[in-house]
Amino acid sequence: MATRDGVIAWLGDDASGRAAFPDASHVDLGGAFVAPAFVDAHVHATSAGVQLAGLDLSGCASVTDCLTALMDWVKAHPDMPVWGHGWDESRWPERRPPTRDELDAVAPGTPVYLSRVDVHSALVTTALVERAPQARRREGWSATQPLSRAAHHAVRGAAQEMISASQRAEAQLAFLRDAAAHGVACVHECAGPDISGREDLGALLALAEADDLPQVVGYWGELGGRLGPAHGLGGDLFVDGALGSRTAAVGLPYADQPDSCGALYLDRAAIAGHVTTCTQAGVQAGFHVIGDAGVAEVVAGFALAERAVGANALAAARHRLEHLEMVTAEQAAQLAEWGVVASVQPLFDAEWGGREGMYAQRLGPDRGSSLNPFATLEAAGMVLAFGSDTPVTAHDPWRAVQAAVHHKTPGQGVSPAAAFAAHTQGGWHAAGMTGGTLAVGAPATYAVWETGDLVDGLPRLDPGAELPTCLRTVHNGHTLHQRALE
Repeated sequence: MATRDGVIAWLGDDASGRAAFPDASHVDLGGAFVAPAFVDAHVHATSAGVQLAGLDLSGCASVTDCLTALMDWVKAHPDMPVWGHGWDESRWPERRPPTRDELDAVAPGTPVYLSRVDVHSALVTTALVERAPQARRREGWSATQPLSRAAHHAVRGAAQEMISASQRAEAQLAFLRDAAAHGVACVHECAGPDISGREDLGALLALAEADDLPQVVGYWGELGGRLGPAHGLGGDLFVDGALGSRTAAVGLPYADQPDSCGALYLDRAAIAGHVTTCTQAGVQAGFHVIGDAGVAEVVAGFALAERAVGANALAAARHRLEHLEMVTAEQAAQLAEWGVVASVQPLFDAEWGGREGMYAQRLGPDRGSSLNPFATLEAAGMVLAFGSDTPVTAHDPWRAVQAAVHHKTPGQGVSPAAAFAAHTQGGWHAAGMTGGTLAVGAPATYAVWETGDLVDGLPRLDPGAELPTCLRTVHNGHTLHQRALE
């Protein structure tokens, strides 16, 4: 492969390439595997970067583990606020998170924010609540348990204020470097007023202008919001919450909380208004939606928008839905007709799918094992764009491709080629761009991998197989990551 000015200029055998480009510099990859670089279609850069250097609770196996990790962190970082992430009580024998009293006992007087793995609820200390007293008057408040909904947004805002500009820059840079080291050349940042703030998004977009960092496509999730530097008004514009925090809007009550059907933040009229306004303005819209009641409201909202702008205009706008976990074949077919992209996360199924995972705990085995139906979405004609939702799951693209192929629900896996395309071409398509191919005239955006045998042109993806190691990541001819070739 020969590249010139960030574009692929030639593909062919070595001898003819050397003859055609006698003055070119040569890089011998030693038999390594070259493929289009990955796109992560859903990230939260600052939160993920903070986790890289902050308190990581994803390995905790019990309430005691969580409290011990917090206590040790506070001892090692005295007089500093704590930002942590990743606890998941559904995996713990107690099936409960720590109480606020327990947190206060191991971190007395310390502002502590510990987001659940799905980032839709958080454990906090009294010292942090005192920085956001309005949380006590908002929906989702609890004096003892994790905070969710509007109360969570209030304390999250206070926690974000604890992060200095320099800490934020360090976190964002650490995240982008880590993404490049995993063969990712582009990420879609899903920002919003309840997630990170405009200043955070602006700083990230400015940072990513450097040639040696992955490209960032920014989305701003605010109903009727100002576009500003964002690419679209979507991403995490919440129609509902998350299943782990029992805030996803479901049609039947949660199996492990029969008095709740979650939370519906937007109705069909609001959804239709946003989609209509964005379509008419030529702006890409999108929503975060997970539960079946939320998906039904979204489909109804798009149907109302179609009456206002027409199906062709909707399809041309290439709107997108994030997560889309509880969706029927009929709904997928309707969404496909409107050109809606499914921005989905295969590692959700790997982490919480099946008849014994967290989804089954929340919804029961039958409902809980029917989520993230990738094959159904693909068969309906929806374009799939794979992402991680990091820090919810790791941005580990090959593991995500593997998870999509070996779905925990029989019949819902996709082929290796389709999964790889969803994590490359699908990500560019979701942003209204083209990319994800190695062809003459295409951008020189690729990754080089150390891997074993190839099967049908891709690394082995069998469960337990050793996945490829990234040796080099290149975006538009600029090297983002490089390690020594062995």
